[in-house]
Amino acid sequence: MSVFVIRRLMQAIFVVFLMSVIVFFGVNIVGDPVYMLVSPDADQADIEAAIRRLGLDRPIWEQYLLFLKGAAQGNLGDSFIFGEPALKLILHHMPATLELAFSALMMAIVIGIPLGLYSGLYPDNVVSKGIMAGSILGFSLPTFWVGLMMILLFAVELGWLPSTGRGDTASVFGIQTSLATWDGLTHIMLPALNLALLKISLAIRLTRAGVREAMSQDYVKYARAKGVSTQRIIFVHVMKNIMIPVVTVMGLEFGSLIGFSVVTETIFAWPGMGKLLIDAILQLDRPVVVAYLMIMVLFFVVINLVVDILYSILDPRVRLQDQGA
Repeated sequence: MSVFVIRRLMQAIFVVFLMSVIVFFGVNIVGDPVYMLVSPDADQADIEAAIRRLGLDRPIWEQYLLFLKGAAQGNLGDSFIFGEPALKLILHHMPATLELAFSALMMAIVIGIPLGLYSGLYPDNVVSKGIMAGSILGFSLPTFWVGLMMILLFAVELGWLPSTGRGDTASVFGIQTSLATWDGLTHIMLPALNLALLKISLAIRLTRAGVREAMSQDYVKYARAKGVSTQRIIFVHVMKNIMIPVVTVMGLEFGSLIGFSVVTETIFAWPGMGKLLIDAILQLDRPVVVAYLMIMVLFFVVINLVVDILYSILDPRVRLQDQGA
């Protein structure tokens, strides 16, 4: 087990290093932020002073080495616009994005798995066909359009839920969260549901396919022949086996919920990292963009690592195959 974890850890470090090269050079060869920062009336001396102040007069490879040196010390650079550490800005906005992604993931699990289980057990039922049709809509409809329709229906027409902002927050273990207040919960419902729709559809289809395959397996027939109750077969034997791919995919999708919540945060004016990224891109605030992307890389790498380890615990054959490779 330890060899498996060390090997995965080394692979994760290599991926982070490779992505740092791609992200840094990819962001720093696009546009010229100096002309976004200096006054339109600035003369050549002012422009050159700004270039030196931002460190843009150095060769790109030297800038990268300085970035690596700072990253090793926990410093991902200072924002061109705010003059503050980019990491500090992102961490300030991170709780809002994390609680939104976590809420969306919980919705996907709580809604998607039971619906997928039902449609897998009763595939010819009218309700099951309705669930599958709904999952197709969840995959097909654009997130921004669904978000706008939600605002129009639940906020404008019915007036049930607020459409923008994070609402009141409360401190839980020193972290401000909207999940601890009723006003905050009402504010997060629409954006979380909007972000979760695609994942709910994914959970439905994964669970349904797993249930249908598992119900035809010999161990289920054997359990039935032994007189094991249907509830025990489903919730002990079947669910245990189908949860391996579901855990894997949902774990990976949590990273995508964080990384790709930009559209939902923009539509619902949610003050998370996505809104900060959009502002940074528009203002060519390179350190903030690089820091955001590197944090996303770390998120995906760590989540993959955790999922791999969980997967190996659930199915020991994964460790054996890895050792064989």
